[in-house]
Amino acid sequence: MSISLVTSAIAQKVSVKPIPGKPVLLLGAYDPDSIGYAESEYFLSGRAKSYAPTAPLKTDGRWHLSPNGETDFTTRIVVLRPKDAKKFNGTVIVEWLNVSGGLDAPADWFMAHREIVRAGYAYAGVSAQKVGVEGGISLGTDMSLKKTNPERYSELNHPGDAFAYDMFSQAGWLVRQHGSGNVLGPMVAKHVIAAGESQSATFLASYINGVDPLAKVFDGFLVHSRFGSSAPFDGSSVMKPTGMPPVVKFRPDLRVPVLTLITETDLVGGRGEGYSSARQKDAPRLRAWEVAGAAHADVYTIRVAPVDTGFAPLETLVAAYKPSMTLMGAKLAKPYNFGPQQHYVLQAALSALNTWVQTGKAAPSPPQIALSSADPNQIARDEHGLAIGGIRTPWVDVPVAMTSGSGNAGNVMAYLFGSGEPFDDAKLNRLYPGGKADYLTRFAASLDSSIRAGFILRADRQEILDLAAAIYPVTK
Repeated sequence: MSISLVTSAIAQKVSVKPIPGKPVLLLGAYDPDSIGYAESEYFLSGRAKSYAPTAPLKTDGRWHLSPNGETDFTTRIVVLRPKDAKKFNGTVIVEWLNVSGGLDAPADWFMAHREIVRAGYAYAGVSAQKVGVEGGISLGTDMSLKKTNPERYSELNHPGDAFAYDMFSQAGWLVRQHGSGNVLGPMVAKHVIAAGESQSATFLASYINGVDPLAKVFDGFLVHSRFGSSAPFDGSSVMKPTGMPPVVKFRPDLRVPVLTLITETDLVGGRGEGYSSARQKDAPRLRAWEVAGAAHADVYTIRVAPVDTGFAPLETLVAAYKPSMTLMGAKLAKPYNFGPQQHYVLQAALSALNTWVQTGKAAPSPPQIALSSADPNQIARDEHGLAIGGIRTPWVDVPVAMTSGSGNAGNVMAYLFGSGEPFDDAKLNRLYPGGKADYLTRFAASLDSSIRAGFILRADRQEILDLAAAIYPVTK
């Protein structure tokens, strides 16, 4: 089938081909069908534009681009939608799949799928970058689509990341289309939100500043875990981009709501410019949620998310959250971050952004994480080693452990996964002289405060309380 896609600035045509069988996309250790979702894969073919700045790009993000040639492409999207169309809430999340590990990874599906399913969103994961399709430089081994399943994906043709922005726009427009052959089946999208984490967030930052004013495809953006820089437009490496300022803010005249969720790791960087160098005040269409005690990646990312279906036994989740010093086969100096706050706050962020898009009611505006007066590249910490300020949750206000976005030694993964250190029994007894009951009373009060502030969803309350009761005290 062929669907015409029209924006105020450009007219495009994309050919859409359904691909039977199981897509190559690691969603978790469960079948989407078991959680009430249908999974489909489509190849998208057409012509994609690249873009070039009309003037040097500045830190303020107020960029102006123009089309700079076009070429053929064929990429894929994987669509997940409620099997029961009546459960669809009208919003599609379009994720720019993350390729840092050498494969297409649905990072925001991992971290927020419980809310996606519970609230009835549709989801589309887009193979936007060349590494995920054809292979290339990454932090992992080559697990690209053509390497993993050359027979299934031989038709794909990614011309390079200079064209990724327009390919992503076309995928966003595609999910809006309805009628015969719609990729959402009988459902009609009312709103479309773009999402991306880490490297994908870096590309989304550039998309928002330069491409969104031209394409006008998305109704909102969830920019998850970006650092201070942003991705180039010429297809050069995000590690050494050409023609880009080292620090990039979001443009001041945003067209639609943007919510960026920042962990401690993202804030101070350490191997490049941290988000603190790109900080700006919240604005009518911008919210930055800085999450105290959170790391760029954590135990939920790789151990809990795969088994967290929404009906997994409590003991399964508790076992997955147990602190570990072994990460992807490597032994670390300390346990990596085992705090669950990023997962729960991200779910609240998605809900708040969707409400903002649908109703115009802006997401809450939290305080920033405090930086050290002695070293602005370091986070100010309390007597427990926990970050001061930012989004407060019971895991930092009623702690049983120190969790941080930094503090581990080793390879780049150790850096990204932060650290965690359970308190010993003596410290727990000092903090909670009434024992477990004392702890849980304080924990519940803090949790309810976070829910009232809008940073944790009430739908997660009982699960969080059950986990707190089962995990106390944390064991090494």
